[in-house]
Amino acid sequence: MTYEQVKSLKSEDFKRLCGVRPDTFNEMLEVVRSLHRTKQKTGRPGKLSLEDQLLMTLEYWREYRTYFHIGQSWGV
Repeated sequence: MTYEQVKSLKSEDFKRLCGVRPDTFNEMLEVVRSLHRTKQKTGRPGKLSLEDQLLMTLEYWREYRTYFHIGQSWGV
């Protein structure tokens, strides 16, 4: 599930999926964006948006799935 699909969930369902409420997710996203702006761009561009990267990380921490399963779910 991408962030675009998840952002319309109710607050309780969003928290159930990734472990944080949407407002907390948005605060975390702002921190990631500010750090991403200052980061030097090297290598090829990422396949996932910052929102999807954060959501994937939170899902990993919540479920402790293997990298193989995360990669299969997210197509990376």
